[in-house]
Amino acid sequence: MINLDLIRENPEKIKDAIAKKGISLDFDKLLKLDSDRRVLIQEIDEMRAQQKQFNTKIAALSDKDKEQSLSDMKIVAQDLKQKEKELGEVETLWQELILLLPNFPSDDTPVGKSDKDNVEVEKWGEPRKFDFKPKDHLALGEDLDLFDLERGAKTSGFRGYYLKNEAAILHFAILFWAFKKIVEKGFAPMLSPTILKEFALIGSGHFPFGKDDIYELANTGKDEAGKHIGEPLYLSGTSEPSLLAYFSDEILEEKDLPKKVCGFSQCYRNEVGSYGKDMRGLYRIHEFMKVEQVILCAADEKESEKYLRQMKEYSQELLRELGLPHRVVQVCTGDMGAGKRKMYDIETYMPSRGYCETHSDSDLTDWQSRRLNIKYKTQAGKKVYAYALNNTVLASPRILIALLENYQNSDGSVTIPKVLVPYTGFDRIEGK
Repeated sequence: MINLDLIRENPEKIKDAIAKKGISLDFDKLLKLDSDRRVLIQEIDEMRAQQKQFNTKIAALSDKDKEQSLSDMKIVAQDLKQKEKELGEVETLWQELILLLPNFPSDDTPVGKSDKDNVEVEKWGEPRKFDFKPKDHLALGEDLDLFDLERGAKTSGFRGYYLKNEAAILHFAILFWAFKKIVEKGFAPMLSPTILKEFALIGSGHFPFGKDDIYELANTGKDEAGKHIGEPLYLSGTSEPSLLAYFSDEILEEKDLPKKVCGFSQCYRNEVGSYGKDMRGLYRIHEFMKVEQVILCAADEKESEKYLRQMKEYSQELLRELGLPHRVVQVCTGDMGAGKRKMYDIETYMPSRGYCETHSDSDLTDWQSRRLNIKYKTQAGKKVYAYALNNTVLASPRILIALLENYQNSDGSVTIPKVLVPYTGFDRIEGK
């Protein structure tokens, strides 16, 4: 959500953002609804004021005047009821459209329609040149007994998987290593909920845009009284919504900013829009684990830009320590999502696939905090919406593809990067 005054005062700017981000939104209809809503609110306020004045003065009226006034107020009450009904209908439509309004992309964001229009801005490391024919992660997994996709699909359905033996240990080792590293950077650690109420997903912007990719629970359970919970609940695709919702409806103090938190959670994604893509292996799956970081900072674009770069550099630092070649792309307008002002993806090199996205780093300014009502009080006493940013620290098992494929040896074994050996307890994966 953006500042509504900007919609009314500068409609051409928001129309430009809608077009650049490829969002399906009838903006003229929204403007009409917004105007109708404000007129109705004013009329309703005036009618309620009339009723209040009548209640104050009625005792002093003569019987004849009381009778006439009561008759007039009955008409006002009927009109008020009708206006309130109209307002409810208008507000329902207005709310549906207002949630589709995008944030303004930064001036240096590339204009484009898809990931093909993203622009490479950095590169680190050189892809390994093998003196033998390298295997992909599927072959390595089968030869070294590291995962089982056939039984995973049997148990869980399409994109189901089992991680086994050293792969299961490596999965937790790399996630805990990344979690520990980011905590050392000053981020407060959290294990956040993965079952979420709707407001958290609306607040983060995952609803309404990505609703098809979110699993809804059919059985939402019972409350403490044993009654069925009627409110819909969802499985989160990232800890970002729950980390943001932690601060919802709060007024922070400027001196306490920035707020830096990191979440370690299981993640669930329906991957509806990925039909036909990445049919084999561990790259695109329905459930995985991720370490995510979120920052709330002062409402200043220069400051949020600083944290955007800083979080990207944290993820790059992890990849460098793992010795994994990667590149950074600046995401174009049509690929970045409605709420984002600026976004980077980090793509890690996987010998069987090339450079593939493993991290996303985003600046959303006050777009999320307005939806979640997260404010801070300045030293001057003014209440301002905070700016919000998020970044993937590390997600697994996707990162295991890069590790296994880049660190494979000619004898079929896989070497473990030195930084992970203290967490795995072994430095090599060999055939059983």
